[in-house]
Amino acid sequence: MAVWDDLVGQDRVIEQLAAAARDGDALVTAEAAGDAGPGAASKMTHAWLFTGPPGSGRATAARAFAAALQCVSPDRARGGAPGCGFCDGCHTTLVGTHADVEIVRTDVLSIGVKETRDLVRRAQLSPAGGRWQVIVLEDADRLTEGAGNVLLKAVEEPAPRTVWLLCAPSLEDVLPTIRSRCRSLTLRTPPAAAVADLLVRRDGIEPELAAQSARATQGHIGRARRLATDERARARRAAVLRMPLRVADMGGALKAAQELIDAATEDAKQVAEEIDTKETEELRAALGAAAGTGGRLPRGTAGAMKELQDRQKRRATRTQRDSLDLALTDLTGFYRDVLAIQLGSRVELANTDTRDALERIAAGSRPEATLRRIEAIAACRQALDRNVAPLLAVEAMAVALRAG
Repeated sequence: MAVWDDLVGQDRVIEQLAAAARDGDALVTAEAAGDAGPGAASKMTHAWLFTGPPGSGRATAARAFAAALQCVSPDRARGGAPGCGFCDGCHTTLVGTHADVEIVRTDVLSIGVKETRDLVRRAQLSPAGGRWQVIVLEDADRLTEGAGNVLLKAVEEPAPRTVWLLCAPSLEDVLPTIRSRCRSLTLRTPPAAAVADLLVRRDGIEPELAAQSARATQGHIGRARRLATDERARARRAAVLRMPLRVADMGGALKAAQELIDAATEDAKQVAEEIDTKETEELRAALGAAAGTGGRLPRGTAGAMKELQDRQKRRATRTQRDSLDLALTDLTGFYRDVLAIQLGSRVELANTDTRDALERIAAGSRPEATLRRIEAIAACRQALDRNVAPLLAVEAMAVALRAG
């Protein structure tokens, strides 16, 4: 299995990355042989920016490229392309244990200066055993302005054999000074059929459930997998899609808004609870809080525990917002299907399992009202991005959905 197999519907991107990996392999091989003189223009460069809509596979592409750069398959000497997927370099990179590949993803709202400086120091090191020193930053859009300026210096003056792989939803989410120094690759939303095929082939999902999950998430690979494998996720989505039928009066609209917030909070709590407990126990053990001492922390270690608790609170905030954003995305897809029915479009519906509700809403309103409802959902997402209180933003949206 080649490292590119999980990159769905991105043939053009795969072709470009494979060519760069071949050039990178040739460069390292020539350096090892003491023959690294100037040659033909290389498709390899020290900084890459992967952009594309959520679910397009930005992080998957970056990891696959990192694995191809670290590939040590003997087939390369016989003309084989790097990125076999089986050798030690490929395998350890893909599972996240390669000593020369740092994969950074954040579960909080932003990446600060301190974390970025640690990455820059790591990037200055020579590869310990691999062919390249690779830094994969999956959430480059979450860099603060100060952190972006720290990263800029490292991208401007790269260390030899160091590669930065940045991922962001769009070019505009990254500082202009950084993106101007990166080679950009734009991924597209993969077709639902291709996502369904991946779920069947890799995760063993039943074809019917895989196809339904891929359609419902409109080609978002990660969400499709969760929907297909998690019964709670399917129940949450079903509850969200009942909201358009519950906003007929003001009381129902406000109640539906409160329930949406409660569901997002509970979802975030379930996700964070297990992780928080494990992190807390590991830190207490590392600080020497032995069971025989009544669980009390040694003197002078309270600051470390406070720092962990603050980080867990920030993660809980982001998880709740992510859960809310997911619900709003589902609502947008619902009204998109309503609009398609109203206009007589032949486009495939995403929410075929709620066909009765779609037709009921479509028959009871006009396309203009549906468009206003979609705009209300978009306004709610923008308000949440501006740190408006979630309940106020969702209540305003629910009232707008009622008004049409």
